[in-house]
Formats: sequence, C-alpha cells, structure tokens
Amino acid sequence: MISPLTIDHSPLSAKPHYQILDGLRGVAALMVVAFHIFEAHSTSHLDQVINHGYLAVDFFFLLSGFVVGYAYDDRWQNMSIGVFFKRRLIRLQPMVVMGMTIGALLFYFQDSPVVAPHIHEVPVWKMLGIMLIGFTLLPVLPSMDIRGWHEMHPLNGPGWSLFYEYIANILYALFVRRFSKTLLAIFVLLAGAFLLHCAVTSEKGDVIGGWSLEPQQIKIGFARLLYPFFAGLLLSRTATLIKVKNGFLWCALLVIIILAMPRIGGAGHLWANGLFDSLSIILIFPFIVFLGASSSISNKNTKRVCKFLGDISYPIYITHYPLIYWYTGWVYDNKKSFREALPISLLVFFTAIAIGYACLKLFDEPVRNWLKKKMSA
Repeated sequence: MISPLTIDHSPLSAKPHYQILDGLRGVAALMVVAFHIFEAHSTSHLDQVINHGYLAVDFFFLLSGFVVGYAYDDRWQNMSIGVFFKRRLIRLQPMVVMGMTIGALLFYFQDSPVVAPHIHEVPVWKMLGIMLIGFTLLPVLPSMDIRGWHEMHPLNGPGWSLFYEYIANILYALFVRRFSKTLLAIFVLLAGAFLLHCAVTSEKGDVIGGWSLEPQQIKIGFARLLYPFFAGLLLSRTATLIKVKNGFLWCALLVIIILAMPRIGGAGHLWANGLFDSLSIILIFPFIVFLGASSSISNKNTKRVCKFLGDISYPIYITHYPLIYWYTGWVYDNKKSFREALPISLLVFFTAIAIGYACLKLFDEPVRNWLKKKMSA
C-alpha cells in the first residue's frame, strides 16, 4: 500500500491526469488484498500464492514519484512548501485516520495466537492511545507493541508504507525537487544499487519488510522507498512518451504477472528471488508506468473502470488489513484449507472492496472537499 497518490483536481493542479495509471493502481490494490488472503494459507514465503504481491508497495511508490513529479515539478514558483505539505496531508491523512479507526474497532475481534496472542491483556485505554498515535502516522516503539508482530502501526499494518510515503514527500519538497536531471539520475542509480544489494543478500530472498522500527526493517524500508519513488520522479522528468494501443490491458496484465509470479529459485537459491524482486522494481515497473503514461483511453467503459479502480485503490489499501488480521486468525484457529475457506475468503475480498468504496464516498471525499475549502478560504 499504497502509496496510492492521485493528482488533485483543483486550480493549482489543473493538469489532466493519467487515467491508465489510476486503473493500474486499482489493479495492484486488489492484488494486495488477494495476496494477503492467500498469505493466511501459506507455510512460508516459498509456497505463497500470488507470491510477489508484496511488490505492489514498490509499484505504488514508483507511481507516486511519477505523479508527484508530473503534478508539482513546474508549480514551485507559485507554491510554497507549506502549501505542498497541506495538499499531501489533505490527500492522504483522512484515510489514514479512517484506517486506524477501523483497526481499533476490529482489534478485539482478532483474538488468535497467530495475530494477537495477548489481546485480552491490552487495556482499552492503551489500544485507543495506539490509535491516536496511528492518526499521526508516527511509528510506535517496539516497547508499545500491542499485537506481537513488532509493527510500527499495530492496528493497521499497511500504515508503514504511508509513513515512508511522507518521508519521500518531505525529501522531495525540501531537497530533491531542486536536483538537476543528472544529479537525480545519480541519486537514483545509487538507490538502485542499494536496493539490489538488499534484495540479493536478504536472509529470506526478498524485499519483504519495512513495517518495524528494528534496524534491519528500517534498512529495507528505505531501500524499497528511495529507488522507486525517485525513479518515478526521474521518469516524469525525462520520459518521451510514445503512442501505445490497448495500454491499460497490456499494463494490467504485466502488473498481474509480476505480482502473481511463483517463487524464484526456491530455498536453495534465495538470491535468485531477490534478484527477481530488484529487477522487477528497477526495470519492469518503470517500463509499465512508461507504457501506461504513453497510452490513452477512448473507450468509455474502460474509462469508467479505470476511474473506479483509481478511486477505490487507496481506500481499499489502507482499510483492508484489519479484515486480514481476523481472517488469518480464523484460518489458523480452525485449521482451514483454502478450499474449505473459499466462501469466507471471497466474502473478505468483496467486503474489503465495499468498505473501501463506502469510506471513499461517505468519508474521504467529503472530508477532503471540506479541507480544501478551509485551506482556500
């Protein structure tokens, strides 16, 4: 999750946005939900179905860097850093609050040794305190962990990626926006080398991680953030777009193929999967974004699909995981195979979509519109 940004529709950002990129963000968000559902039935990273679904986060970071560069790079003569930060907060923060609220509401329904082994030892006041901290996206210290997973956001794990999203936005606004193309390219090259090293030398053979304040997790978090976000920014500044037919179909298929790819190399060659992860992020994801940005949509139904997927992508990403905590615990406690759990897994999948859509229409859009009016008043 998603660092799933879109271009704001206001006078400051009146450019047309890339509809296909919106649609791809939604495709990746749905793949994340499916990945987490299947994860409850896996015994390790090696037999996980939709094995590389975790790479959706890195795809989101790259999309974000591209969109932020496209939306804001030429605005700085008429826009202050404070206005930029306000706009990013308005875009992201309401659903952060909603995601943490849903996490709090469902926390005591997640009683299972695998997802919250000491749940009934957690007093309500402490859980609410963690929720309030979560509203700010400030990470929770390991000593304040209430779940047992050492997450920086125990009520809603995907909040970690939004934490790093904010770091990327801060770095962009304070420093990187002033980089020349050459300096930015050097920075991206070094970040890519850092990512490649972390992936290939990983103890588990992948780039999974970033959700904890443990030193190794912080290293992984920055490796996953710095290359894709700023490679997306570089792509927005340097790409000469071409005309691509059926761009949404081809790009969506590529995203699905990469995220659903079975484990590479197995237990005997962990480095091979790390190489696949890093090359997917470094080479294939920028290519997909380039193709998506190069394409246009003439079919009205495809436009509607892309708009719908883009609209629900962020709400789904930031609200679905409290359902996954419950589902994972239910599968573990009842020893359910995927076939036995299929009706419930489908219910969880479509409930996540319904909750995301309801949050979008009943909370996110009204709150963002109100905040925009207050900011412009």
